[in-house]
Amino acid sequence: MERLYIGLIHKDRGSDFGVSFPDFPGCVTAGSTVEEAFAMAKEALAGHIEVMLDEGYPIPDPPSDPVAAVARYAKRGAGAPILVPATVDDKAMRVNVTLPARLLRRIDARTTNRSGFLAEAAAAKLDAESAGKRSAKKRRA
Repeated sequence: MERLYIGLIHKDRGSDFGVSFPDFPGCVTAGSTVEEAFAMAKEALAGHIEVMLDEGYPIPDPPSDPVAAVARYAKRGAGAPILVPATVDDKAMRVNVTLPARLLRRIDARTTNRSGFLAEAAAAKLDAESAGKRSAKKRRA
């Protein structure tokens, strides 16, 4: 689901355009132009949300009235407020899988939550593969 969050663009003399997010402390980025800063803001926010979801942190709700929120931040003068779209895809989906009975019995012996177990196992496998690819890239470099 796409949501709109407030980003604040600011620029100090001799620096790039920075973007920070009041609802996501620590999520900051910059660009040499306003357009680049906006593009980087979308990328930074997407990455920040992805990490939060992976770590099990709750994602803040966006402002219920984005236009009013922009107006409030504009009055504060902490930067020029912009609306940054982000997709939050944390909804569980039902899937049908086929597993060997022996494997299913082993899973059931270990947990009472098959879905949670399979989700954790899949995430661990994907994370391990990603880490292996990053490490192989570093060795080649």
